[in-house]
Amino acid sequence: MSLAIWISFVIVCVLGTISPGPSLAVVLKQTLSNGRQHGVVTALSHSAGVALWALLTVWGLGVVVEQHPLLYKVLTYTGAVYLAWLGIKAIRSAGNSGLAAKGSKGPLSEAARDGAMISVMNPKLAIFFIALFSQFVAVDQTVLEKFILLITVVVIDILWFCGVALLLSQERVVKALEKQSKKIDRVSGLVMIGLAVRVAF
Repeated sequence: MSLAIWISFVIVCVLGTISPGPSLAVVLKQTLSNGRQHGVVTALSHSAGVALWALLTVWGLGVVVEQHPLLYKVLTYTGAVYLAWLGIKAIRSAGNSGLAAKGSKGPLSEAARDGAMISVMNPKLAIFFIALFSQFVAVDQTVLEKFILLITVVVIDILWFCGVALLLSQERVVKALEKQSKKIDRVSGLVMIGLAVRVAF
């Protein structure tokens, strides 16, 4: 695999990763509601789900999802319901006027769960990776070259979503956001529900 091909692969991955969607909404929600640590944990668990889909796609299992409409629909609707549930929780939230206050944060396990679920229950990732890897994975490609592609996908995902969490958890940003925490929860909830509808239909 030449450097030019790898750079092309990186560009496609970056564009796919930074496009707004359910994953970004969940990372934002955890970061704004609970702070930096929760945002980073959400980002890392999301990346673990991305790694799983990428690995399954390389193994050829992603094709199973694409070729079995019922399985695809089940995963899609389950993911949409979960996203809608997160949105409803956000809308019903009382806000958080002290993001750094003790006892105000949810458990890290919840952040990890949200990050993992939003990626694992997104079969569109399988379709994306099928389209992506079909352009860059050759029959005669070595295991090392495939591994490099997998690592590239995961590292880009980690850098982007952890970067989002770290940026939004800066003290100055947090103080500004705290004043509007209820409005942010309502807006993020509506966005998640809207994304759930889009994912489902």
